[in-house]
Amino acid sequence: MTLRAALFALGATTLLAAPAAAHRQWMMPSATVLSGDDAWVTVDAAVSNDLFYFEHQPLRAQPLAMAPDGSAGKIENWATGRYRSTFDLHLTARGTWKIMSVNDSVFGSYKLNGVETRLPRGLSPDRLAEAIPAGATDVRTSHNVSRNEIFVTAGEPTTGVFTPTGKGIELVPVTHPNDLVAGETASFRFLLDGKPAAGLPVTIIPGGNRYRDTLNQIDLKTGADGSISVRWPGPGMYWLNVTTDAEPEKAMPARRASYVTTLEVLAP
Repeated sequence: MTLRAALFALGATTLLAAPAAAHRQWMMPSATVLSGDDAWVTVDAAVSNDLFYFEHQPLRAQPLAMAPDGSAGKIENWATGRYRSTFDLHLTARGTWKIMSVNDSVFGSYKLNGVETRLPRGLSPDRLAEAIPAGATDVRTSHNVSRNEIFVTAGEPTTGVFTPTGKGIELVPVTHPNDLVAGETASFRFLLDGKPAAGLPVTIIPGGNRYRDTLNQIDLKTGADGSISVRWPGPGMYWLNVTTDAEPEKAMPARRASYVTTLEVLAP
């Protein structure tokens, strides 16, 4: 199975990106920029209220890794505990790596003989037709593509892992995500199904909110070309979320997409 095929075979996982006011899913690497000839990163993966604090549940689906040349990397030492999952990645090639969990699934319901039935959890789009029986009425479906991605670099940053797939929301770096400095302005561009993701809400929250009274949340909206710019107020780890759902609890749109990443901002 190719890496791209494996990505979208993860439809059975439950990795819906959380809106800003709910539990947030995240992955946090032990470092984002490494030197030396034998670099490793350890990654924590969880869902929590506080960033990046383990207090709710682990991410249960094992992510995938992409090497700088686009080939598959090897996730090692995967383990899931009560509040978090952990794993290691050996950076066997120089450049920027991507670690990702992708959910591509359809959920919804139908009625048959007056009885409402929910579609199976994690149903992939290519199995939707066979999941709805003949004679079903009141069919309601929503196609969701959610991504949770982080980036780590061994040596000099590269851009090979940012080639868009054309599915869901994807990040295209104007500023490389492993080259962020407090007090400086960074720009990112987002695509939705391969086209500029215009007018989408973007939420950025610095980690460590467990130890302060306010979230210090930064709210942005993508421009016509899908871009945002943000001036980092200080060093640290930041959670970034882009979604097509401004108010997900109020409707079942036919199409949903979301994107989550964790960014490290270094001191000047």
